[in-house]
Amino acid sequence: MSPREFDALVEQALKAIPARFRRRLHNVAFVVEQEPPQPGLLGLYEGRPYTERSVSDGFTFPDRITIFQGPHERLARSRAELEQLLRDTVWHEVAHYFGLDERRVRQAERRRRRRLASR
Repeated sequence: MSPREFDALVEQALKAIPARFRRRLHNVAFVVEQEPPQPGLLGLYEGRPYTERSVSDGFTFPDRITIFQGPHERLARSRAELEQLLRDTVWHEVAHYFGLDERRVRQAERRRRRRLASR
């Protein structure tokens, strides 16, 4: 898949985040890179979580959420599966932005899957 196509899928995944959360995403850049710095990563949040910010903070560089194209393409068996995997990865990294540690992110993901399955 071309980088441009993949970028468009990441944008779609970001639009799938409910508006109430998207409106609170401030000073964060979404970036796509081909491969992760270490095996096993689909995405990476780097920055200072929203819950640790203060109105007295001065200028800061944007936080960064990186989505890795190569691992997503290798894991997905179809375009639909790739789109779902990207939605899950973007959600996961946005949860880190909002201050959830890995354990709490996984708990939130389980609750979200149960809620979606019950629809």
